[in-house]
Amino acid sequence: MTRDQVTAVILTYNEDLHIDRCLDRLRGIADRLVVIDSFSTDGTVGKARAAGAEVFQHAFTNHAAQFAWGLEAAGIDSGWVLRIDADEYIEPALIDEIRATLPTLPEDVTGVEMRRKVFFQGQWIRWGGYYKTILTRLWRAGAAHIEQRWMDEHVVMLHGRTIWLKGGDLVDDNLKDLTSWTEKHNSYTTRQMVEFLNLEYPLFAPTGADEELNAHAQRKRFLRNAVYARTPLYLRATLYFLQRYFLRLGILDGRKGFVFHFLQGYWNFMLMDAKVGEGRRYIAQHGLASFRTHLAQRHGIRLDGPDAPA
Repeated sequence: MTRDQVTAVILTYNEDLHIDRCLDRLRGIADRLVVIDSFSTDGTVGKARAAGAEVFQHAFTNHAAQFAWGLEAAGIDSGWVLRIDADEYIEPALIDEIRATLPTLPEDVTGVEMRRKVFFQGQWIRWGGYYKTILTRLWRAGAAHIEQRWMDEHVVMLHGRTIWLKGGDLVDDNLKDLTSWTEKHNSYTTRQMVEFLNLEYPLFAPTGADEELNAHAQRKRFLRNAVYARTPLYLRATLYFLQRYFLRLGILDGRKGFVFHFLQGYWNFMLMDAKVGEGRRYIAQHGLASFRTHLAQRHGIRLDGPDAPA
C-alpha cells in the first residue's frame, strides 16, 4: 500500500445494526477495512466479511488494549490509520476533503483532527458543549499510539503536528434502543470509577503525558482531574448537569435533548460518583489488594496482567 492510502480499524461487539452503514460510508476514504471483533454473537462478523473487511477476533478488556492489539494483529502497511467506532461514520464532505488533502500534506503533518457530531434518538445534540469535541482519529502509521487507560483514552502523537479539517464531521449516531444505551453507559461508569480512583490510589500507571494531547483533550483532562475530581461527590454531578444544560444552552436541544443531557450529563455522572463512593468504602474496609481482586472478579477489570494498562 502507498503512503497516501488509509487503513480503517473498527472495534466491534454485536454491531449488527451499525456495521453495514459504517463500512459502506468508509469506502470513499479507506483502502483497507479491518474489523477487530470481540466474539460477537449476532451477524456482525458475517456482514463485515461480506462487505470486504478483514476480521480479527480477540477477547475484549478495554478499548485501548483492544485497539493496540488490533494494530499489531492486522500488520498495518498503509501510510495512514483511521480509528472509527461501528456506530460512527464520516460525512461525505469531510471524506472529500480528506481525500483531496492527504496527498498534499507535508511530512511534518502526522495527524488529522475531526469534530464529532452526536445524535441521540435521531436528533443532533448541538448544544451543551457537545458539538465542540475535537478528536484525533486519523494519523500517519507509526506516528501515534493510544493511551492505555480504562476509559476516555486519546490518541497521543509521537511526533509531528496535527491539522483540523473542517469540511464536515465525524458522526456518532447509535441506532440501538435506550436499554442498550443505558447498559453501555453503566459499563462506562465502572471504568470511569477506576480512572477516578486511580487519582487517589496507585491502581495503575496510565501511559502518555497529558501535554501530548491535542488542546481540546488537554482542557477536558484538566477539568476532569483538577476540577471535577476535587469537588465533593454528587455535588459535582449536579453542578456539571446545571452548567451544561443551562449555561451551555443544552436546553435548546428540545425534548429529546433534555432526555440526553439528563441521562448522559446527570444520571451517568451521578452513577459514576456513587461507584466512586462505593469503591472508596471497599478500599477502606478491605484494602487495595482486595479491591483489585474484586474488580477482576466482579467486573472483569484486571489491573495487572498483559491486557491491563501498563
